[in-house]
Amino acid sequence: MQTLMINGQSRQVDVPEDMPLLWVLRDVLDMTGTKYGCGIAQCGVCTVHLDGQPIRSCVIPVAAVAGRQITTIEAIDETAVGQAVQRAWLEHEVVQCGYCQSGQIMAATALLQNNPMPDDQAIDTAMAGNLCRCATYTRIRTAIKSVARS
Repeated sequence: MQTLMINGQSRQVDVPEDMPLLWVLRDVLDMTGTKYGCGIAQCGVCTVHLDGQPIRSCVIPVAAVAGRQITTIEAIDETAVGQAVQRAWLEHEVVQCGYCQSGQIMAATALLQNNPMPDDQAIDTAMAGNLCRCATYTRIRTAIKSVARS
C-alpha cells in the first residue's frame, strides 16, 4: 500500500512499488488528464509536478513518489500561474490536436513558477523534450511570454 499526495489530497493505492506513476494516475485513480505518449520519458506528454518540479510520470515508480507532493493537470488551475498559463493557451490558440497540451502546460507552469521572466533560452531549456506533432512551438513560446509580461 502506497500513500500518495496528489493535488493536495492523500490517496491510498494498493499497487506494485515499481508501477509507473502514470498508470497509477490513469488506471487506478481514473485521473486521465495526464496522457501516455512514448513510455520512455522522451515526449513530455506525461509531465506532472513532483514537489513543484516537472517530471515524466511514465518512468517514475510509484514507490519513489510516496509522501511527496504530486500535482497533475487536473489541479494546475489552483495556482495563479497555472490559471494564467491556461488563459494564455486559449488566447494564443496554442492547441491544435491537444494531445500533448497537458504536458506542455505542466512544463510551462513549472517554468513560470520558478522563473517569472524567462528569456528565450530559459523557455527552450524548460520546454525541451515536450514534443508537439502539430508544431505549435511558436504559439507556446508566445503564450509563455504573455504570461511573463502580465
